[in-house]
Amino acid sequence: MPHSRDGLAGRLAWITGLRLAFLILLLGATAFLYLRGDLSRFPYSQRIIFLTIGSGFALAAVYAAVLRQGQRLVELSYAQLVLDQLTWTSIVYVTGGASSGATTFYALSCLVGAILIGLRGAATAAASGVVVYGALCAGFRYEWILPPHDQLDAGYATKTAELIYPLLMNSVGIVIVALLGGYLAERLRVTGGALEAANVRVAEAERLAVLGRIAAGLAHEIGNPLGSIRGSIELLRESPALSDEDKHLCDIIQREASRLSNLVGDMMDLSKPRKPRAESVDVAALAREVVELAAHAERSSDVSVEYEGPSAAAMARCDGAQMRQVLWNLVRNAVQASPAGSAVTVRVEPGESEIVLSVRDRGPGIPGGDATKIFEAFYTTRSHGVGIGLAVVKRILDDHAPMGARIDVLAAEGGGARFRIALSANVAGLRPSMRPSMRPS
Repeated sequence: MPHSRDGLAGRLAWITGLRLAFLILLLGATAFLYLRGDLSRFPYSQRIIFLTIGSGFALAAVYAAVLRQGQRLVELSYAQLVLDQLTWTSIVYVTGGASSGATTFYALSCLVGAILIGLRGAATAAASGVVVYGALCAGFRYEWILPPHDQLDAGYATKTAELIYPLLMNSVGIVIVALLGGYLAERLRVTGGALEAANVRVAEAERLAVLGRIAAGLAHEIGNPLGSIRGSIELLRESPALSDEDKHLCDIIQREASRLSNLVGDMMDLSKPRKPRAESVDVAALAREVVELAAHAERSSDVSVEYEGPSAAAMARCDGAQMRQVLWNLVRNAVQASPAGSAVTVRVEPGESEIVLSVRDRGPGIPGGDATKIFEAFYTTRSHGVGIGLAVVKRILDDHAPMGARIDVLAAEGGGARFRIALSANVAGLRPSMRPSMRPS
């Protein structure tokens, strides 16, 4: 079971506090129930009990000091479990030996071990408890240990026939409690992880819901004026009265308007997901379409987009419109990441069971720490952009997972990054994709 330092430290602090409270209760029970207020009763046994309780307080102080330093917490947990079992053995010795009711404390330590470090902690407590309890029983059997001289010998089992039953039953009980405690701790860990993941999904859904409302407003308020601006700039740029500097300024306005249009479109795609429809899609033709479209998009003059793959059909099982959007977002992202004069490669590799699409750029690549974050909404490694395009890609491919789709991010040979999409090859009976047109850039 993995250990979080902060989590384990918190559990150790709680257990140490509870241990102190338990020792205080044990001290009170010894004085008022075991000795019944008469300190002259069982003088030898009472010295052992008070020495044991005093040692427990001293160990608790040591535990607190080590815990304060915040180091070697796992080792501290194991040490506590073993020393606790030795402590209970001392109590068992003076309260009836093998048949003492204090043997239940061994099982209590198993539960503490499960709380601290899961199944391994419970197993450690169980093993040490069975060993020390068995050693105590063996000591009585072979007279290595004698019953306390201030107690009745008749209350102590010392013969083999008398020892077998309590030894067997207590050992089995300790092991069962350890297994149950370890199982419950493991289930709690798994459930806690699932709950944390569910909370993340809920938070993401809430964020996307807010984004959806914002995107709808943006699309309505910005879409039409933006289209008018782009159309007007295209007409204005053709005017012969414009100087080269004026045309350059028009190009900047046109490029930024296109970027804003893409941003609004990506927000709409991310916030309003549609369940994919399984179709038989010619991904080779789809890839060639995207490459042709990229030739007329921004930066087409200084970054080229090339197609590598078969000229024949390569049929895969996916939603054609959504997969076109995935490929377009990856190409656009690759173009933005590439330096001037480089090329982005879109490759299709047909296979018997799956077809692989890949987009490779010659940019700076993706640092190792960012590889797991780049698909998160609003996460970006570039100074411009808001990190939505790749989030759309991941959401669409997650929706395609039941169809066998997956995406991997790899370091490209010679530098850059490579996004690799695997799709299931065409399954007989699927209708061909109608291949609806892509949203213009």
